[in-house]
Amino acid sequence: MIFYGKVDRLLELIAGRDASVPLDRAALELARIEFPELDADTFVATLDAYAAELGARLSSICDGAAYVSQANRYLFEELGFRGNAHDYYDPRNSCLNQVLSSRTGIPITLSLVYIEIARRLEKPVQGVGLPGHFIVRYDDGVYSVFLDPFHGGQHLEPDECFALAREASQMEIEPNPKWLAPVGKRDILLRMLRNLGAAYTSRGLTAKAIDVLGLLIRANPDSAEEYRKRGILEVQAGRLAAAKSDLARYLELAATPEDRERARQDVQKIQHWLASMN
Repeated sequence: MIFYGKVDRLLELIAGRDASVPLDRAALELARIEFPELDADTFVATLDAYAAELGARLSSICDGAAYVSQANRYLFEELGFRGNAHDYYDPRNSCLNQVLSSRTGIPITLSLVYIEIARRLEKPVQGVGLPGHFIVRYDDGVYSVFLDPFHGGQHLEPDECFALAREASQMEIEPNPKWLAPVGKRDILLRMLRNLGAAYTSRGLTAKAIDVLGLLIRANPDSAEEYRKRGILEVQAGRLAAAKSDLARYLELAATPEDRERARQDVQKIQHWLASMN
């Protein structure tokens, strides 16, 4: 866990201890997991420059529709930000520095770029955490629209948001307004961390995935699911004693009888493996 000293402010935010940390700074600390030596100031300056350029193109009286039109034209047509459909599970897609450098990413990191540029221009853009796909919403009280930065800032109606969530998550998503509610910085960063951990797992980078889960557990020590995931990965990595400890903790925290029974069986298997090695 060599990166922990580099992500102190990220931990403060996701643990709920300091909400003042800017989203872009926290996201760049998250990126230090993959890029330990990155210079955050360089990428903050990139966002500043994009916002300044976009701001210079806006008229003194700029309504919401005009702002969204100008922002989409600048970010997606001129700068060429786009979704990385070719290599969606590349861990670097979860790293803001890499997304700014390559101008490609996954829905949540492209949405983060959109949100942070809007914040600098004092425009009301917030993240919306649909299941399986992250989008943004512009809403100034007069003009409101959902936008999909992964697909070039495509405008979405609520029913299209639900359809997108069903397609992305492969789940039956009911058209409930709760899915369209804005999410805060902490939720965005937690989702980014989980995405990064999943990307490491998909690439077989088990040790890195374990470290990311360790960070999530430090931020939320009572998260049963994170202990379960880390325990499974520790079994794969041959860290059976650690796996036994994590799954036992999951057993303590598991909410349902089915979860507790599954955890109990996993712990018993590990006990047998440990006994056979003595």
